[in-house]
Amino acid sequence: MQVIKYPKQAKLAAILSRPQDEGNKVDNAVKAILATIKKDGDKALKNYTYQFDKIKLTDLKISHDEMVEAINAVDKDLKSAIKVAYTNIKKFHKAQALKLVKIETSKGVVCWRESRAIENVGLYIPGGSAPLFSTVLMLATPAAIAGCKRVVLCTPADEEGKVNPAILYCATLCGVTEIYKVGGAQAIAAMAYGTESIQAVNKIFGPGNRYVTAAKQLVQNEGVAIDMPAGPSEVMVVADDTAVPAFVAADLLSQAEHGPDSQVVLVAFDEGFIKKVQKEVTTQLAQLPRKEVAAIALENSKIILVKKEEDAVSIINQYAPEHLILAVKNESYFVKNTINAGSIFVGNYTPESAGDYASGTNHTLPTNGYAKVYGGVSLDSFVKKITVQKISPQGIKKLGKTIEIMASAEGLDAHKNAVTIRLNQLKK
Repeated sequence: MQVIKYPKQAKLAAILSRPQDEGNKVDNAVKAILATIKKDGDKALKNYTYQFDKIKLTDLKISHDEMVEAINAVDKDLKSAIKVAYTNIKKFHKAQALKLVKIETSKGVVCWRESRAIENVGLYIPGGSAPLFSTVLMLATPAAIAGCKRVVLCTPADEEGKVNPAILYCATLCGVTEIYKVGGAQAIAAMAYGTESIQAVNKIFGPGNRYVTAAKQLVQNEGVAIDMPAGPSEVMVVADDTAVPAFVAADLLSQAEHGPDSQVVLVAFDEGFIKKVQKEVTTQLAQLPRKEVAAIALENSKIILVKKEEDAVSIINQYAPEHLILAVKNESYFVKNTINAGSIFVGNYTPESAGDYASGTNHTLPTNGYAKVYGGVSLDSFVKKITVQKISPQGIKKLGKTIEIMASAEGLDAHKNAVTIRLNQLKK
């Protein structure tokens, strides 16, 4: 990890820049996939599955027998752990439902908002070397609470044509029954456009590699909603002399092992502390099964030495990290002044992995600086709000003149007349 001491404000943008990918190359490849899926449907899905994953599929949809086999294959202790996580996630997201509140904005004019679930949603769950069964819980649980009528799940199969059993177990726990063995950009295309086997959805959720992310952004341009732009995982740790070097190193490595394009940043106030963290990173890295992946990520990551808390806050808000860990004494100051972050983890005993799995908060979060304008997935992500209003005869009498004057000023006489005709009727 590169160490940067007391950076000037003018240089922060360059220091905090994320690793750049081959944007145009990826976009062009994904555009070709989207076009082919739109044209050839299931045939193209099967061809791409064979081309990218070397799997020949007869049926894209997971069968009942496959579900039963997978559920039986999940270890008892893992099932218990998943149920604890599910309970916490469900509890946290269920509490996000807002009570209906009617507001009388003026006498006789009552306004309120009604929540309606998005009817058809699609969930993308990465497979590969680290199948993210926890993401099923994070997405399918709020979808169920919201009342989405149809939830489609797409995830790639392994070389034997099987989906990770834990993914299927989590899907069953959350009530998802429509599951397809499709991965990559082609899965996003299938959910966006529909094929013979997969009916199109209205909104697509879930993380993925740069091809999946590009596909989500491209179909969004065609009218399909997505949860948020999401790229490689990232964490920023802010640590003072109350932090534990071993804990900090473990948190940095927990993100670095996601992939070679992940980024981790440490902001600290003391050079001696930084050296202790570096030593711990070296020691812990050597023991990781995914050490080669993590090592590559660390090459693109940074340690920033600052003098004051204000400097650290400035770096936080400019970087807008997906995950922010605050291992500091003055916790309330940092929480209060953090404007841009996907999720905050406060204190020495709050690892980011708690949010990834079981504390209850959602781990589907904005990356690549999008925390400046996006929040993470929540119950609200699966609903839309419809405003409702009811005006009494007395209400239109009181508000009518205001509407008439404003409509007339905009030159919209039909708008004005829609009020005037009612007021005239009431005069009679």
